[in-house]
Amino acid sequence: MADFFIQALIQVSTPAVLALIIIGVLFGIIGGSIPGFTVTMAILVVFPFTFAMDPVSGVSLMVGVFVGGYSGGIVSGVMLGIPGTPSSITTVYDGYPMAQKGEPGRALGIGVAASFLGTLISVAVLVFFGPLIASFSMNFRPWEITALIVFALTLVAGLSNGALLKGLLAAVLGLLITTVGYDRNSNLRFDFGLPALSSGFEILPVMIGIFAFSQLMGNLEKLRDNGGSDGQGVDTGVAIPYRQIVRDMAGQKLNTLRSSLIGSLVGALPGTGGTVANFISYDQAKKFSRHPERFGTGTPDGIVASESSNSAVAGGAFIPTLALGIPGDLPMAIMMGVLILHGITPGPLMFEQNPVLVGAIYASLLIGAVIMVTCQLLLVRWFAKISLIPQQILVPVVLMLCAIGSYALNNNLFDIWVLFAFGILGYLLWKAGVPLTPLILGVVLGNNLERQLFRALELDSSWLTFLTRPLSALFLALAVVSVIFSLYQNRKIQRNQLKARGSDA
Repeated sequence: MADFFIQALIQVSTPAVLALIIIGVLFGIIGGSIPGFTVTMAILVVFPFTFAMDPVSGVSLMVGVFVGGYSGGIVSGVMLGIPGTPSSITTVYDGYPMAQKGEPGRALGIGVAASFLGTLISVAVLVFFGPLIASFSMNFRPWEITALIVFALTLVAGLSNGALLKGLLAAVLGLLITTVGYDRNSNLRFDFGLPALSSGFEILPVMIGIFAFSQLMGNLEKLRDNGGSDGQGVDTGVAIPYRQIVRDMAGQKLNTLRSSLIGSLVGALPGTGGTVANFISYDQAKKFSRHPERFGTGTPDGIVASESSNSAVAGGAFIPTLALGIPGDLPMAIMMGVLILHGITPGPLMFEQNPVLVGAIYASLLIGAVIMVTCQLLLVRWFAKISLIPQQILVPVVLMLCAIGSYALNNNLFDIWVLFAFGILGYLLWKAGVPLTPLILGVVLGNNLERQLFRALELDSSWLTFLTRPLSALFLALAVVSVIFSLYQNRKIQRNQLKARGSDA
């Protein structure tokens, strides 16, 4: 392990790759600082620029955006009371009140320090547990991989904010999108007489359209509903009290460790991500606190729990992506797309066939964390100003970049039309309350699911084999349990809502 990590560190430490990591971190922080832009959108915008790069450079750039994006959400959360990313929602609970008390620099400093430590702890978890999971999953055959993908999709759908049926339908729709074009037996499917569809849809324009386009349109709609208000006029003059930050963090050792481990473990679950980790760690910090009544009033405990957990998701999310080929969350699905475009298939064999690239990811995470904390502390005043960019300016610029990136994939105008069509679809689904994460993960995992399913049936045509093999049966059972548990949760939420309405009446 030491040999390939040293080789990877040498490759990542070259001036060119270091510059890419710095650019990625800066862009990620900027993207996270702008309310509504999100980490995912920042990664989608950068994605096309990796096509002409070698795998180490491309992955290092994306890791930089990943690390910077998760820490950038604190800026608008503290300064505006608006989370820059969904994974920094609970940061607002204590960061904004602390800023309102006249201590915005302290709130930002605590958040940045917690993000840095959370990333380091998550990298340690990745280094120790990633290879172990990969070694264990070497025993997986097509039946186990198929069942694992089904379980991942049901788990994601089950976490779709009480919309289980919509989440499952979204996942199925994502799988159907991947069936367009030639199948493994060279049979043409669902081309509707259009030659451009014979090779299917490219992942990039589909993902950008479904998520970025629909998200930007939603931002404009919210802006219109708010009467055009975008938070201008906020005082962004801040200074970091370094000594105070050191004293604050010295009393947060257990909170930081607990929240970082929660973020790493939640990030390792397919389809969960920073938002889920955010709320769990904040809840646990409050339960373990000696002064739970201070939460929500500007206590450092809440900021540390929130920021260390969402940054720790970075390392944790890489575990299923690299070891199993199952994206840990939506940004990881895009990261997986980068690897696939470079001819690298994430999964158990990646640790044997591409150990230097795995080491480059470890090194990029560590270097990115150092760059992130340095940039945040030195440039926080400028990042605070960036958080005030009006949506009227932001939306057309980002849409233009998305269109350019989709066109650059194959120099094909059809990909722009794909982006536009799936953008409208994503916007309509968003309006209907259909979660988009299961849809995108269905698109990313669809081809692998089809390949593994047909391979399993070619080896043994009996469907009962999925139930007679212990691991595949376990994953299918977990998928059923996930759906049943989600149904139970949904009914419990509905009962509580009915009781609340009854008491109000």
